[in-house]
Amino acid sequence: MPSSRSSYSNDASPRQARQLPVSSGGELPAGHASASGAGNITLHNTPFSVNMSAYNTPSPVPSQIATAAPPPLNRNVQGQQNSTVTAGEVSPRSSVNAPGQAPRRKFMDEGKLRKVSGRLFSESGPRRSTRLSGDATIPVGSSVLPVGGNGSGNSSAKLPGGLSSTKMNASSSLRSGTVRKGHSSAIESSFEDGKKYEALEDSGAEDTAVNSSRRAVQVIMDDEPRIRNRSSGLIGRGSRVAEGSLELLGLLRVLGEAFRHCCMHRCKEALQVFCKLPHHQYATGWVLCQVGKTHFEMVDYYEAERAFSWARRVSPYYLEGMDIYSTVLYHMKEEMKLSYLAQELNAIDRLSPQAWCALGNCYSLQKDHETALKTFQRAIQLDSRFTYAHTLCGHEYVAMEEFENGITCYRSALRIDPRHYNAWYGLGMIYLRQEKYDFAEHHFRTAFLINPRSSVLMCYLGMALHALKRNEEALEMLDQAILADAKNPLPIYQKANVLVSNERYNDALEELELLKEVAPRESSVYSLIGKIYKRINMPERAMYHFGLALDLKPSTADVAIIKSAIEKLHVPDDIEDHL
Repeated sequence: MPSSRSSYSNDASPRQARQLPVSSGGELPAGHASASGAGNITLHNTPFSVNMSAYNTPSPVPSQIATAAPPPLNRNVQGQQNSTVTAGEVSPRSSVNAPGQAPRRKFMDEGKLRKVSGRLFSESGPRRSTRLSGDATIPVGSSVLPVGGNGSGNSSAKLPGGLSSTKMNASSSLRSGTVRKGHSSAIESSFEDGKKYEALEDSGAEDTAVNSSRRAVQVIMDDEPRIRNRSSGLIGRGSRVAEGSLELLGLLRVLGEAFRHCCMHRCKEALQVFCKLPHHQYATGWVLCQVGKTHFEMVDYYEAERAFSWARRVSPYYLEGMDIYSTVLYHMKEEMKLSYLAQELNAIDRLSPQAWCALGNCYSLQKDHETALKTFQRAIQLDSRFTYAHTLCGHEYVAMEEFENGITCYRSALRIDPRHYNAWYGLGMIYLRQEKYDFAEHHFRTAFLINPRSSVLMCYLGMALHALKRNEEALEMLDQAILADAKNPLPIYQKANVLVSNERYNDALEELELLKEVAPRESSVYSLIGKIYKRINMPERAMYHFGLALDLKPSTADVAIIKSAIEKLHVPDDIEDHL
């Protein structure tokens, strides 16, 4: 039998060999204990031949390594008796292979590993390098570890011939003596295997990502015509929506600009903006009512009536602005149309203030002021914040010469809407008739500041200034009123009165001759011309014009004034003033 030293010379270093007790015959006694003290190794000293295929078993996975030892592994080797090896302190994995040892099998071929998706590794638990590093931290002095075959705690070297008990004892002693060195080698081997595994995993993930990106590009190229058609359809619908939105915004901009001009009483600018609307937008109830109100502010009653009647045809149930329409018909003295309008509005909505305002204007045109006042008060009961109803009540009180009640109604309207210039105008008229010219001038000027385009307000402000003997300011204001509305005869007439008071009779006659063309049937014009001729000592022409004034059927008060002037026709002016 060869010596035991030659048997393990390939696995042990000389230093480790000197630590093994060897007998003189080169054989180890049976039951000899190893000098390492790591554990007791018991071998039967029966020679037997070794079948090498029995030791070529696969390596255990790391999950099989635990603190508790599994049942001992028993093998039958070619009819010989079983050998049981129990080790107390063995390295979990050996990193040194004998020269004749077969290479360890890999877990998976590289080609197969590249086909595995990176997702599989990410979901299958921690990486192999992480597990091996955790296993390497197990202390060397653990109680029991499995030993057998080609396991993690034994060398996988093939023996050249038959294996005796002496060789088994020597190899066991060698492994127990070199456990620390083998442990560190196993850790290094574990890290190297983990790095290789990670490299394979990364390469597989990169290949998977490349293949996925190629498939995605191919899908996009195949679906490009369908995507282009769909996108063109979406763009077409989006463009139509954008065009519609722009058109709507343009329409709202025009309407808002026109309404702003209406609120600021810029009537001409408002009409110009309304004319920019398309015909199908212009011919609507709201727009036509705004146009009618604008003409009403400009004292153009015929155009206002035309716009309101068109609005009635387009929107017969639209009641906004019908109170203004009834006032237009009142000034035009269209009694039949006004009565028909009041009946229609009451039939549509008897509880609307516009219907009762129209009915009140109808009674007022018939000089039934008490009934008209009751209908206006009914409108206020239906809507206490309906400003125009308060103003119409004030007008009726003034017509009945109940000035205090009229002042109360006008002030109620101003509490609701301080910019309601009609109420300011009504207060100025009351104070003018009460000969409180300072108060009248204040209220007329306030109304003029609210509506600086109204020739009527300019005219009455000039009259107040003329009553205060401020004739130059009155002439300037009356000239502005004439420029604002050349068709309005009132400022021309008042300008002639101011010129007469300044003894500018020729200039006054020129203004009145122009006024005769504008208002040929106005009796007051001829009466003033007769007074001028009387002052310039032309009684015949004066009498002629007084007669024309009486023929035009003036009011009762005007008739009394004209007859008094005829009686004093031959009385000098100085004496007439004292009378």
